[in-house]
Amino acid sequence: MTMDEDRRVADWDTARVRERVAALAAADFGHERFGAADHGYRLRLALGEEAVREFEQRHGVRLPVSYRSFVTQVADGGAGPDHGVLGLLEEPADEETALHGERADALRPGFLATPFPHSAARPRRAGYALTGSLVIGESGCGQFSRLVVTGPAAGQVWLDDQVWGGLRPGPDFADWYLGWLGVEGPARRP
Repeated sequence: MTMDEDRRVADWDTARVRERVAALAAADFGHERFGAADHGYRLRLALGEEAVREFEQRHGVRLPVSYRSFVTQVADGGAGPDHGVLGLLEEPADEETALHGERADALRPGFLATPFPHSAARPRRAGYALTGSLVIGESGCGQFSRLVVTGPAAGQVWLDDQVWGGLRPGPDFADWYLGWLGVEGPARRP
């Protein structure tokens, strides 16, 4: 990533993101859009820099720029693709769900610091390691959105379909989120 690209994703236009989420909510009053009933078009409060630094130190990582700036400038989860964006620090999940197990695995010591080993799609039948990635969203039916935290694909959101599709690469976090908002560029400051 060049210095210009790094700056491009490091500064979110928080007001524009919130305006767009509000517009989506107004257009979907009955929460008919997939996942809207769960996230309710609500964005959580952003995290302070100190909380994010403490998370990074505890896990021995530096979060990808576009995601890190999102949680410190826009929101620590809430409204977003599928059932919403999970919070970085705390995500209530029923202990009986797959989501709970996926989050617990990712927060084990050394898991995030171990580089994500993939650069191309992997079929489920072949099995695959998920180190270096953090579940940030859920589509249901064993499908998770994983933010790659370490390794060459750091910053990308990969689809982890644990039942049928396997593991597939995706866009940078900012592009993933902005795609859900239905905007390009304007929600990020150049």
